[in-house]
This record gives sequence, C-alpha cells and structure tokens, in this order.
Amino acid sequence: MRTSDELVALVPALNAAERLARTLDALAGQVAGIVVADGGSTDGTVEVARAAGARVVTAPRGRGTQLAAGAGAIEAPWILVIHADTRPGPGWRAAAEAFIADPSNADRAGYFRFALDDAAPQARRLEHAVAWRCRVLGLPYGDQGLLIRRDLLERLGGFRAIPIMEDVDLVRRIGRRRLVALDADFVTSADRWRRDGWWRRSARNLACLALWFAGVAPDRIARLYARRRG
Repeated sequence: MRTSDELVALVPALNAAERLARTLDALAGQVAGIVVADGGSTDGTVEVARAAGARVVTAPRGRGTQLAAGAGAIEAPWILVIHADTRPGPGWRAAAEAFIADPSNADRAGYFRFALDDAAPQARRLEHAVAWRCRVLGLPYGDQGLLIRRDLLERLGGFRAIPIMEDVDLVRRIGRRRLVALDADFVTSADRWRRDGWWRRSARNLACLALWFAGVAPDRIARLYARRRG
C-alpha cells in the first residue's frame, strides 16, 4: 500500500467556494480522501466540496470547532490539515510520503514551508519572518499545513473548540521537539494581506499571538480581531 493511501485531507471552510475549488483540485488523486468541515457557508462552498468528491461535515462556525468535527469523522491513520485558501506546492506528496513511511514519526507532526502567491517584496519578507518563527520559536501556523497521525491527535486531546488560535494551541501541545519541517511549499492566497495591508495584517496577527501567550481568552481575542478588521 502506498503511504498516501493512508492519508486523508481535512479542510476547514467558511464561504470559501472559489479558493476551495483550487485547493481541492490540487489535492485530487493525491490523498485517499478529503473531508471539508464547513461552518455554515452560504456561498456554494458545500456544493463545490461535494462536486469534487469530498465528504462534508457541518459544525458550528469556528475553525477549532469545525476541525474537531472533521477530525472526528476521519478513520484513516494520517490526517493532513490544510486551509481552504492554501494549495500544496510541488514535491509535497513525496515529502509527506517520506514522513509517513518513517516509523519514528508516529509521535511527531510535520509542517510545510509558508509561501504566498504574490510576487511583491512584502510577501518574501513575510515568508522569511514565518520561517524564522518556525525555526526559532517552533510555531508553524495552520496555513502551513499539518501532517499528523490521527491517534497522536487524539492523545493530545484533538482540536479544541475555540474560535481563534486553534493552530497555535495544538502545536504548543505537540511541542517543538516533535515538530518536523517538511521540504515543500504550501502556497496561501495573499488576498487578505493585499486587502488589509501587509503591515497592518501582520501586526494584527502578532498582536493576537501576544494576547494568547498573555493568557487572554480565545473568545476575547476573536472579538478584538474582528473589531480591528472592521
């Protein structure tokens, strides 16, 4: 059996029909199955997912809640968490298969390189900053993908039903010694940075991280994040 036959992709989505279609197309034929965890989309996201052959699991809105529901519906031994606006880049499957094939990785999780689909110098600076954060602080975010055994995820307590910072919450429980950088890009849409401003959005994300480490409740961080976005 190929190791990719043991792998199911888990995609949280909310009103992401256009971007989701590209993500699902990139995953087609590369994994054993796809579960889309939808948080109540009204834009055709569910229809796009089903048309691509994905299984749709519905859950209350909130990425942590959606991921918890989606992971609970997966029986395959390995899960690839990938955001709806992120596409796996060249070589990702070979990197994933090599990781899965190594028995020593049963108690570890892999993540991919952060990349943006924008040629602007600001995008390259942000990519370098994220690489530093991962290397020095051991904090990959959800838009880099996460490759993890289902039983390890369960032993860690799974995704917590929180509205924001669910990725940081999980990687902190995994621990930096058990996080492995994989040699392939995961390419995320830069639309949010172009819309909000490169500096403004990056500063907001950093503020959320600081509040998290300061012990501020995720619900409050989510409210502050939404207020600043508005």
